[in-house]
Order: sequence, then C-alpha cells, then structure tokens
Amino acid sequence: MRKQNNAKIILHVDMNAFFCSVACLLNPALRGKVFAIGRENSYRGVISSASYEARALGIHSAMSLKEAYTLVPDLIVVSIEYSYYTYYHHQFLHILQQYSSLVQVASIDEAFIDITELSKTRHPLVIAKEIQLRILKEVGLSCSIGIAPTLFLAKMASDLKKPLGITVLRKRDVQTILYPLSVSDIFGIGKKTYPILINNNIKKISDFMNLENRNKILDLIGPTSYHNTYESILGNSTNIVDPNRRSESESISTSQTFDQIIQSQIEVLYELRKMTLELMNKLRKRKYYTKTITIVLRNVDFKTITRSKSINYTDDFDEIYDTIVDLVEEHYKDEPLRLLGVGLSNLKEYHTLPKEYNLFTIPNVEEKQVTISKLIKEYQNKYGEKALFQEKKKNL
Repeated sequence: MRKQNNAKIILHVDMNAFFCSVACLLNPALRGKVFAIGRENSYRGVISSASYEARALGIHSAMSLKEAYTLVPDLIVVSIEYSYYTYYHHQFLHILQQYSSLVQVASIDEAFIDITELSKTRHPLVIAKEIQLRILKEVGLSCSIGIAPTLFLAKMASDLKKPLGITVLRKRDVQTILYPLSVSDIFGIGKKTYPILINNNIKKISDFMNLENRNKILDLIGPTSYHNTYESILGNSTNIVDPNRRSESESISTSQTFDQIIQSQIEVLYELRKMTLELMNKLRKRKYYTKTITIVLRNVDFKTITRSKSINYTDDFDEIYDTIVDLVEEHYKDEPLRLLGVGLSNLKEYHTLPKEYNLFTIPNVEEKQVTISKLIKEYQNKYGEKALFQEKKKNL
C-alpha cells in the first residue's frame, strides 16, 4: 500500500526589487541605471530601496542619502507615490488568488500561497514557473519563488536565487542547502542579533545548529529565539497559510524627514496632526477602524523611539489625535528631531465589528448628551421620575 504524503506544498513569492521595479514601469528610462528610492533633491532621509545596479556599488536600503551620495555622487534618487506600489501589489496578488484561496500577504512585495490541492494534479515546479511567467508578462514585474513544506523554509528558499529564481527546499535538503549559509541569512534573525552571533564564532547556520554551541547561543539570544529558530530550520514550524492573518494586523503609516530640525513639542504636535489627518483619509476610505496608535521619533543622532497605545476600535480623529498627544507628552523630551511618523494598526473593517453602539463609541458630544437624556427618560418612565436621583438627607 502506498504511503500517503501529508506534507504541505507552500510557495513564497517574493517580488524582485519591488519598489525599483515599479519605478521602472512608471519611467522606463530608469532601467539599467544606478538609482534608488528616497527623497529627491535632498541629502536628508534614507534609501528605502536600490536598483540591482546600485546595490552592486554598495547602495542599500536604510543607508542615509548623505552616505549614498558620498559613495555614488551621480546616484539617481526618485520618489514614487505610494498608491502606485499598492496598485501593483494588488495586481500580483490577483494572479496568486487564481491558483489557491489560501494566499497570505506577508508584506507589500511578498506573499505565501498554499498549492497543496492544486499539486495533486499539476507538478509544483510547473505551477511556480507559470505564476512567475504570468506576473512577468501581465504585471511587468519579476519575482523569485521558494517551494517548501513550511512558511519559514519557503521564505528561506525564495532568497536563494534572485532575480527570477525558483528554489525547492525539502526537509531532507536543509543540511545540504542551508547549513553552509551565513547566520545573517536566517529569516527572523535581526540586524542587531547576527553580528553578536558572528562575533562569538557562530558564523554559519551549521554552527547555529551544532548542539555543542547550544549553551553559548542560549546565553547570546535567549531560549525563545534559539528554540524557535532551531526548530524552524529543521522544518518544524508552521505550515498554515492564513489569508486573514495579514488583514487582522494590517497597518497604515506615514513619516517625514525634515530639512529643518524640529525642536519643540508644539512643532511635533503640529506635524503629527497633519500626518494623522492624512492617515484618517485613508482609514475612512478603506472603511476601517483602528485600535493601536503609534508614534515614531528620530533624533539628530539617528536614535529612534517607537511608542504605541491601544484604545477601543475607532475612526474618530479627535480620539486618535488625543492618543497621539498623550504619547508625545509622555515620551518626547524636548530634543531636536529629524524624523516624525504616525502609524495606525490592528485595523478591522467596519462590517467585521459587532454593531453595538454605546456611550463610549459615539464620537459626537452633542449626540452623547441626547443619548444620555433618552436613556434617563426611558428609565424614569419605567421606574418613576425620582429613579436615578435621590434627595439629599438634611443634616440633623
């Protein structure tokens, strides 16, 4: 009797240099050029993405524009309206959704897709190649695809061949394919963590997986991070592609780097108010409520603090901005700032929340007063005019 194979077949579709590729679609003259996405005509701010030609010269994301221009004086820097990225994001997602209902958005330029059912009648490699070719022809963007039994391994696989690569990574191939790689290539290992590992002679994934190094790594990164990463590399992490996972935690945000340094709380609140109004338009246009409000403050030494506060789900500007004011008053220490940002997260669509309205969810003050009076009137009609209000006893 043939043994049934219960392994999942998951693709991780990763758009190649997505931001720069979209820029090339909008302006074909950029193709083959050394360019980056950032703030035009300014030495302030950072690179958000770089073309492959720019990367070859050492330009990378999160690099300051000042440093980038020092390295490549004739670097072309362009700024693209974010709505274009959103448009092309939906274009490639539309293609993925034609192959499976199980598509999980990981970010604006990547997604997981479970093709286990479809793979019963078609070879996974054929499916992956077809998806890759369709996105290239129909959307005009290139992507790399990883094929694996878990989300973690699929993500690791898609990073192995870029651009336009397809990599199959089975559990039995992990030691051959992944172990020779640097620990900096481990998905989920942060930029602050892998240098610590490397500096302590944990340089390759094989070093990380060597049980002789276990106690050393536990001391360096802690038990939770160690065990989760160790099991994920072995292929023992989640294989569930959840289409609703991204929508539950989706966020919208905006930030700005200033040519002139912000130096007072009044200026901070003024700029954050403008940003909040911008986000409110997007929030209401999408018919979303938000629960978590975040502010980002970056000083002239590039030290960044991010602080958040959760409230009841709302789309009321005053309530959201009042929360931002509270966060600023609590965490801003009157230091010179070069960047400010606002984020709204834990978003939910209007129709997904219970249609229950109470005194705490009515945004208009006058409407609240009317509601209070109505409730009091109904209560007194039922229990008498003196209900709710007792006469004060006279002092003897």
